[in-house]
Amino acid sequence: MKNITRPIVIFTLFFSFLGHMKAQDPRFSQYYASPWNLNPAMTGLFNGSWRVTGNYRDQWGSFLAPVPFRTYSAAFEQRIQVGLKNDYASFGIGAMHDEAGTARFVQNKAHVGGAFLKQLSGGPRRADHYLSAGAQVGMGQNSIDWSRLWFSRQFDSGTESPDLNASSGESGANAASNAWLDFNAGLMWYALFENGATLYAGGAMHHLNNPVISLTGNDSETLYSRWTAHAGGEFPLSHNLSLLPGLLVMQQGPSFESDFGMSVRYSNNDLNELALRAGAWARVGNRLDNNIQADAVTIVGMLELNRCVLGISYDITVSNLSAANNSRGAFELSFSYYHPGTRRTRVQCPNF
Repeated sequence: MKNITRPIVIFTLFFSFLGHMKAQDPRFSQYYASPWNLNPAMTGLFNGSWRVTGNYRDQWGSFLAPVPFRTYSAAFEQRIQVGLKNDYASFGIGAMHDEAGTARFVQNKAHVGGAFLKQLSGGPRRADHYLSAGAQVGMGQNSIDWSRLWFSRQFDSGTESPDLNASSGESGANAASNAWLDFNAGLMWYALFENGATLYAGGAMHHLNNPVISLTGNDSETLYSRWTAHAGGEFPLSHNLSLLPGLLVMQQGPSFESDFGMSVRYSNNDLNELALRAGAWARVGNRLDNNIQADAVTIVGMLELNRCVLGISYDITVSNLSAANNSRGAFELSFSYYHPGTRRTRVQCPNF
């Protein structure tokens, strides 16, 4: 008898426990390059009048090819000055598409949002302190492609192959969930110092309303709320070199994760700025038995040219999964473009 392929086993188990599962959000290793998905309060936190960002992640292609986990994200933000002070209001729109596995389990969501940036203090020979508060509202939908699945009841022992015309015996499941409403909110503080150093810290809550995401019509199947805390800064070593450390901690239901690391940034500090970054980040998370383990090490390189930023990274798996994927984890690309403002203002934002 021919062996049943690994993807079929995985998704058979998936649907066996469908009535007891709650989903988690997709994530990016370059979380700092996806501000729209990290914290609603980061809407409008850039040096310019508007910004576009895009992110792409391809995960576990080494053993799930040709259907690895893939995540796409894009966002647009614009900010305007409020009054005569260095206060700003901003708004944005963003969308994410995530697909996983043989049956293409898809999560789609789109949000609109806004934030208000308030200067708390600042002046000559004083650090500038800012506080931003933001919120997002949007819609989402989950779906699955049933035509890509077959179950044990459809296996024909005579031909040793699935009979797709036979009944699967699976009932009560839909190809797509109902569209669900979603709310996110966050806060962000940062400070700019005379020597060019910066500090920032923020926190966010996503899915405040625990939307129902069930494919079976079960109202108890909701999306866990996710809380996120992140901090970092930039510390100059010389006129051209600086360090950018960062920390991310988040939890969604029983799943916990922390990313921490540092990049070295070189800049020519010219009018046509050219900057290069190189860094390494470690990720740890909890297993099903709640023990914390190292998950991956991410190697990152970024190019900044004027107002364009291009990032590329690769996750090296260091957990027990490395035995299956030969330590080949995920590949990511990020892109940002900042459009200059119509006039110069004193407000500045950190490099994230």
